[in-house]
Amino acid sequence: MGLPRPPRRRCVSFVPGARYFKPAGVPMAELKEEVLTVEEIEALRLKDLEGMEQDECAERMGISQSTFQRMLARARFKLAKGLVEARSIRIEGGNYELAGNRLRCLECGMEWEGQGTGRAGDDKEVPPVSCPKCGWGPVAVVSGPTAGHPGRSGGPRCGKGGYGPRWRW
Repeated sequence: MGLPRPPRRRCVSFVPGARYFKPAGVPMAELKEEVLTVEEIEALRLKDLEGMEQDECAERMGISQSTFQRMLARARFKLAKGLVEARSIRIEGGNYELAGNRLRCLECGMEWEGQGTGRAGDDKEVPPVSCPKCGWGPVAVVSGPTAGHPGRSGGPRCGKGGYGPRWRW
């Protein structure tokens, strides 16, 4: 009997800045903890915050609708349990790939996918980029996690035919 197939990495367009939440006035030593994965937070964001349909959410994350539904139910359960039972909530780990941006050179019009922000002087985690064709810029973000509000401008661009780096905290 062979080994089971490893789970596919989920395509995520947003990684939260805050990774820990706790009830006010309760010492950490007295708290139980609920842990949500980055992809569970992405499922909550797409469905409950962005108001997308489940099939759209699943497509954006590169998973089946039934997998998305199970992930969303698990995330909602953990969040509800944490709030009702006054537990701390930690966002950590998972099996996901961070979506790249769709970039366009404003000089020559070429489009490509990359991790750059396309904004000179931006102090984000990814550096600004220049056009691979003409070497100039400025470069505009057409879609992806750094195009306006994370995830709103077009779908994410996770690796096709292979996986990018696995992101872990």
